Amino acid sequence: MSQAPHAPLFWAFLRIGLLGFGGGPSMIPLVRQEVVTRHGWMDDEAFADVLAIANTLPGPIATKMPGYIGYRVGGISGCCIALLATIGPTIVAMIALLGLFTRYRDVGWIHGMGQGVIPVVMVMMAQLTWDFGNKSRLALGWWVALAMAAVAGGLIYWLGVHPGWVIGALLLAALLSPRTLPDNKAKETSR
Repeated sequence: MSQAPHAPLFWAFLRIGLLGFGGGPSMIPLVRQEVVTRHGWMDDEAFADVLAIANTLPGPIATKMPGYIGYRVGGISGCCIALLATIGPTIVAMIALLGLFTRYRDVGWIHGMGQGVIPVVMVMMAQLTWDFGNKSRLALGWWVALAMAAVAGGLIYWLGVHPGWVIGALLLAALLSPRTLPDNKAKETSR
């Protein structure tokens, strides 16, 4: 675990808490942007692992990911800072805005604001899907990635299997059938 200054951790997750409109799943692209792209606290592969594990655990992903990433970057205090920075804006905004919303909920432009944000969240989720699809293609190839997506989609949407069980089964399958690393990856991990 590498120690990093707590101020960048706080500001990164405060931005996520302020801009993550739409709940936990809509925050995932923002978390990736801050953690992988902007600060480089982890690479895409590690981020994908954190996302997969966070999806299998109970509770909201909006607190599981910041908690783990904060712990990984700054220890227990980093975990607390990331969690508070993520949920703090939501707590303040909920208290303030619910009072206003209760008073003005029948005004047309307030209803329209909520509907106007939906396409933005949809584009963010599509970008995340495209990124993970591309990573799957590079790691597994198109046919295997598409087959796994089709089977997972069938299990989740048509048979009603909880996504956590599907992800858990894939993790278990990966553990039971380890692949050999390419020479350059094997050298990096042996260091």
